[in-house]
Amino acid sequence: MASIYKDISIHAPSGVVWDAVRDFGAVHQRLNPGFVTDCRLDGNARIVTFHNGNVVREDFVDCDDARRRIAYAIVGRERINHYNGSVQVLDDGDGRSRIIWIVDVLPNELASYISEQMDLAAVAMQKTLGGP
Repeated sequence: MASIYKDISIHAPSGVVWDAVRDFGAVHQRLNPGFVTDCRLDGNARIVTFHNGNVVREDFVDCDDARRRIAYAIVGRERINHYNGSVQVLDDGDGRSRIIWIVDVLPNELASYISEQMDLAAVAMQKTLGGP
């Protein structure tokens, strides 16, 4: 299994960043608009449309306000045998924060593509919330 780890610096207080991250149904408006073009809630999941036209159902797993961590999974996807992701917001001092985004995926061959897409999403997050 491939594990992809992104450490994203944000020039905004962790409380502000966490408020955007935890808003599961507004990822296209509050976290990374442009990278995510649409999102709609469907029960315990969100249907996400990405900038490249891909549409993915992401199931909500957990939201831990004390740890400022959200977890989600993609299940039943044709090319993906396993996908789980988590996003955690950490205070980085002086009004800054860090987003720790981890995705575990199978098959391993998808890791480079997913990592590249996560890099694009990170840029959109920084643009929306505050660049480094």
